[in-house]
Amino acid sequence: MRLLSHFTFYRSGLAFLFLAVCSAWCSAQERPNFILINIDDLGYADIEPFGSQLNRTPHLNRMAREGRKLTCFYAAPVCSPSRAALMTGCYPKRALPIPHVLFPMNDMGLAPAEITLAELLSEQGYTCGIVGKWHLGDQPDFLPTRQGFDTYYGLPYSNDMGPAADGVKSNLGAPLPQPRRKGQPPLPLMRNETVLRRVLAKDQTELVTGYTEEAIQFLWDQREKPFFLYMPHSAVHFPLYPGEAFQGKSGNGLYGDWVEEVDWSVGKILDTVRELGLAEKTLVLFTSDNGGSLRHGAVNTPLRGGKGSTWEGGMRVPTIAWWPGQIPADTSTDAVTGMLDILPTFVKLAEGKVPTDRVIDGRDVWPLLSGETGATSSHNVFHFYRGLKLEAVREGPWKYHLQRNELYHLEQDLSESQNVAKEHPQVVARLREVAVSMEGDLGLEGIGPGCRALGKVDDAQPLIGYDGKIRPGFEAN
Repeated sequence: MRLLSHFTFYRSGLAFLFLAVCSAWCSAQERPNFILINIDDLGYADIEPFGSQLNRTPHLNRMAREGRKLTCFYAAPVCSPSRAALMTGCYPKRALPIPHVLFPMNDMGLAPAEITLAELLSEQGYTCGIVGKWHLGDQPDFLPTRQGFDTYYGLPYSNDMGPAADGVKSNLGAPLPQPRRKGQPPLPLMRNETVLRRVLAKDQTELVTGYTEEAIQFLWDQREKPFFLYMPHSAVHFPLYPGEAFQGKSGNGLYGDWVEEVDWSVGKILDTVRELGLAEKTLVLFTSDNGGSLRHGAVNTPLRGGKGSTWEGGMRVPTIAWWPGQIPADTSTDAVTGMLDILPTFVKLAEGKVPTDRVIDGRDVWPLLSGETGATSSHNVFHFYRGLKLEAVREGPWKYHLQRNELYHLEQDLSESQNVAKEHPQVVARLREVAVSMEGDLGLEGIGPGCRALGKVDDAQPLIGYDGKIRPGFEAN
């Protein structure tokens, strides 16, 4: 009888262990892979799912049919702040309090003390790779490989940051401008912490193709384990350099050519995910880092303004979420979401934990992405910062521009064309109070008490010197 009891106990123990292992395995299988495609300076209406009549984007059309459009997804007015929000889950000013963007050789960047999306996913066993533009600091301490990414291929900042003689200040085929001063050091293409080469005009035409090939290789290499692929394109930022196969094909000039090449790249990425049998376990998010640049050909219709502004056209960006079987197909939501929500959403899906030792402004918006009945925005109030200055606030449908004393009802006037401040003084007064409440946190101007310290280094040096020599320690072997 005792032997039988021991056997029963032993068998039950094995069963328990087996169930525990199976449960852990199943849980690991349920965690999605993540692909985040972030286009540079893409306008709200530059792709067909968001109304473009100029550019053909069949792959993004399919992505939207199979996924969910986020029609009120906010970035920041310009590059570096938007990427800081994405990486930290915070308002840009909290994690990267700078007045504009970062430049080559800046002695500052995203602080190593910040906890990035890549670091949090790495803790959950994800392999994290970035293919494309970083723009959160080019000094060694600030590079992606020091911020949680296992691999990196791309440019450390924008494709226009280099000497005019290299073609980075002029579009494809345009005469090279004559510089009046020393200018910026050469633009480097990097792999991890190695400078591969100096980027010239021909290299710019190969960026989208090169990024796409690198991304596809990453997907093949990591297909058997959880991964996070961050793909921040250099396109369609000025200067415009579409690849040879796309030049003159769009009917919308160089800008349209490059938008259509980006669409091709998205198609190649999604086709690879399908080919690898990963579609049902991969969340893909397509977005832009800020509103489109009107002077370079972007279209933000029906939104007012563009890149660099806190009008809707400067911060509301075209965004599509795709995960077959989990995100409802051919749907959309106009709930307020944004770059700062990506970190908490991805980390929650990866079964990780968002840091509790610091302020995180973003929220888990998976209920909205998945189309959960009754899901609403976690951002009833949203603050529109341009650099260090708070320029506008939104509460529900109301948006108030502080310095201009202009009020708009976005559900009735998405174009911000009818100022109704005089008709709604109570709303104006309430939104002024909402703005003033930030004085003790991020501040209305300058550095507020809730802003965290920038990363700083001594003796900042270019990755490629003005003499064309690569910085010691960054040379290819």
